Amino acid sequence: MSSGESLLNKINLKIKICLLLLLTFNGIAKSQVISGSVTDIDSGNSLENVTVRNIKSGETQITNELGTFKFEKVDFPAKFQFSLRGYSDSIIEFNSEQDSVKVFLKKEIDQLSEVLLRSSNIPNELRKTPASVSLISENDLKRTDNFNLVQNFNYVPGVFVSQGALNTNKINIRGIGARSQYSTNRIKAYINGIPLTTAEGELTLDDFDSDYLDRVEIFKGPVSSSFGAGLGGAINFYTKQNRSDQRSVNAEFSYGSFNTRKTMANITYSKDSLDISLNYNQLHSDGFRQNGEYDRISFLGSGSLINNSGNRWNFFYNYTNLKAYIPSSLNEEDFRNDPEKAAFTWYEAAGYESYDKNIIGVSYEHNFSRKFINQTSVFYNSRDGYEPRPFNILDEESNSVGIRTKFNYQSTVFSRVSEFSIGAETMYEFYETGTFENLYENALERQSVQGGRLSLNEQKRKYINLFAQMNMELSSKLSFEAGLNFNSTAYDLEDKFNEEELNQSGEYSFDPIFSPRIGLSYEAFEDKNFYVSASHGFSTPTVAETLTPEGLINTDLKTETGWNYEIGFKGNWLNNRLYTELNLYSIQIRNLLVARRIGQDQYVGVNAGKADHNGIEFTSTFQAKLNSDVNLKFFLNSNFNFFTFDRFVDLGENYSGNTIPGVPEYMVSPGTELSVNDFSANLNFQAFGRMALNDGNSGYTDPYQLLNLKLNYDWELGRRIGVRFNFGINNIFDEAYAASIVTNAVGFGGSAPRYYYPGNPRNFFGGISFDLNL
Repeated sequence: MSSGESLLNKINLKIKICLLLLLTFNGIAKSQVISGSVTDIDSGNSLENVTVRNIKSGETQITNELGTFKFEKVDFPAKFQFSLRGYSDSIIEFNSEQDSVKVFLKKEIDQLSEVLLRSSNIPNELRKTPASVSLISENDLKRTDNFNLVQNFNYVPGVFVSQGALNTNKINIRGIGARSQYSTNRIKAYINGIPLTTAEGELTLDDFDSDYLDRVEIFKGPVSSSFGAGLGGAINFYTKQNRSDQRSVNAEFSYGSFNTRKTMANITYSKDSLDISLNYNQLHSDGFRQNGEYDRISFLGSGSLINNSGNRWNFFYNYTNLKAYIPSSLNEEDFRNDPEKAAFTWYEAAGYESYDKNIIGVSYEHNFSRKFINQTSVFYNSRDGYEPRPFNILDEESNSVGIRTKFNYQSTVFSRVSEFSIGAETMYEFYETGTFENLYENALERQSVQGGRLSLNEQKRKYINLFAQMNMELSSKLSFEAGLNFNSTAYDLEDKFNEEELNQSGEYSFDPIFSPRIGLSYEAFEDKNFYVSASHGFSTPTVAETLTPEGLINTDLKTETGWNYEIGFKGNWLNNRLYTELNLYSIQIRNLLVARRIGQDQYVGVNAGKADHNGIEFTSTFQAKLNSDVNLKFFLNSNFNFFTFDRFVDLGENYSGNTIPGVPEYMVSPGTELSVNDFSANLNFQAFGRMALNDGNSGYTDPYQLLNLKLNYDWELGRRIGVRFNFGINNIFDEAYAASIVTNAVGFGGSAPRYYYPGNPRNFFGGISFDLNL
């Protein structure tokens, strides 16, 4: 062999070795390992028997008792599907090797009995909770248009929303709060654990948007042992959580009747233990009625971070800017013959409300151990409002700061699992309110004109709730729940505008309140539970209600209290395809607090007697998978109310035995949802009974029925881009009805009382949205 051939062979050998090394390295680069664990997004518990499938190769594994999995020789990019019965599937794409990746699965909220309630001091499955709790899922929120969040509550048994306009909504639960004149009270509300109800008990939910919500949990009846002063119940909102590797942008535009249009944009970034979501939306509507224009801009940011120790930080911020004109209520003649008109004085004054509102909260969840956990939240709320009314102009500003903390501990007593929770919530609120003359009658055009000052008051209000709860398994089928709340509420009022030696200044504190709760849940048959419960609740008077007609503080006014006695059934049938729930309850209210109207914008509080709120609620959901592409779902929600004054005498009039006004006698709402591949259709019917107009029951609204339709189509343009279309019709039969009433309305100056807010006629809506996964 010549030296040249020898050299050539050596070169060829080196080339082969290099090529072999390159192929080896290339194989190593492209065939690597994916390993990690799967846990429940709500409870943090490891999930066993999760099916993990490599979509490209078809290789499948099942997670062990620790929820772990491991795939070797993975070709990137690769997509993995995580599936477990009762949970929503999750598909995650990996572009490189991942070690100890964390995958979070979320229970399907339509599997109602299996849902873990986040709002409870001690999380518990819905079926095993001895209380009436309704859930509105993200999918439920998509059954209606996305212009008005609270309209979805009217499908919930026991809940009724009086809807005067987009910015004039009043919620009552089991009739509690129905006598409120223009706003929601006697209900506690939270978003991600941050209080939304003011220290005075007022609540505004009109300006929240459904697009950034994951679910709503509604506790019905007195909830003082868990949430404090909420005689009617509690509403808990939760924003969407993204725990998989996700980076996405979503944009949406919707348009409807009355020149209603909404623009929304959302950015989500989720990687490893960091989750951030930013949402912007803008809503405008000319409104169905005169003086009904509505404009709202809002921004929401939420995020969470899980540190190396498994402890979690949560952040939340919401800003809202609103200007909404007010058409106000109508008398019966105008309601029936000219429902589009506004009340004359409100139209002439171009009355409206406007405000800027901020909500900020930070919470930290620390795991001392798997059985001992603390969660602490600090929060700040502010609102700067301006509201020109025909009788005056209201200028108000409020700021509140507070903290909520709770400790949860799990132990074993007599071989049975027991859980304990103890905590506290406190809020300190500063509220300044003043009124001015409205000189709109002197203006050359239709507008409000601010005149001289009429009043200026500064209020400071504070409360503290101390609460404790215990859940105990008495046997494999019987569980026991007990809770106790202590509340102390006080305020002081400083009158900064004294005229004619009339000074409203003073300090007042309400008697401390102890509110207990007990409940039992028994699994009589597999997946079928009976429960009984008794709970105490209370609502303290507002500052305005504690003032006498002479402007002095009424120190004799007592806190409104009530006991709720309830028996119910929750159960699954037909291999978990059918879920039913039946509740029978009786709420007995004492020291009934009545807001007696003595002027156009002046009310005084009166303890007028007793009231009985008795009712029946029924929920049923049936799901059927006809084949791999077709799903069918039916639901039926209903309630029947028997709300009466037990003993009620006011200004010499005896209303004992009369029906409590402002609540429909019944609600029946069947509906169906059909989905075929990427298409879905929702058809919802609602029937409401008549409502008494006043305490004397001298008049009633007419019962009414509504039929609503919404169609959706999802179109995947590629692996990363999706487009969704929707179209719908509300009030298909064009029913004329009273969507809200002003209870005990009074006609001034010889005019007829203005009881009625007309509901929207038949109206249409549609929208398009784009999803981009980065």
